[in-house]
Amino acid sequence: MARKLKVFCWSDGLHDYTVAASSRAKALEAWDVGRDLFKDGTAREIVEGRARDAALDAPETVVTTPAGGLGAALKALPAKARRKPSKAETARAEKLAALKADLEAVEDEAEASELAFAERRSALDAEEAAAMEGFEARRTELEKAIKVARS
Repeated sequence: MARKLKVFCWSDGLHDYTVAASSRAKALEAWDVGRDLFKDGTAREIVEGRARDAALDAPETVVTTPAGGLGAALKALPAKARRKPSKAETARAEKLAALKADLEAVEDEAEASELAFAERRSALDAEEAAAMEGFEARRTELEKAIKVARS
């Protein structure tokens, strides 16, 4: 008599891999992995869900479905498998965050400076136009005066 099938599942964060097999060893063989995913809590037996039903429809065939992402995979790990970041990793992350904040401040400063230059250019353009208009008006008056003086 054939052994009853159990359904096993593990995730790499991008995909969930589900297989219906008679034992954990058969599931590992179907997944073609080089380590015992059950030992560290990465793989587990599931008893309900659509993935389970799909795996039972195709025994010993790996059913691949999209997963909830890396965050969901990390949350699914047992607490002992999760690790806290080291002091060096924390310091590196804090330094990176500070540098990103500095970069954002510089970009904001550059944008404000660009706006100030644009306002100054606009004011200078208006001043230039007014000066040219004044020169044209004076030139026109002087040309009229020269015409009158010649006649």
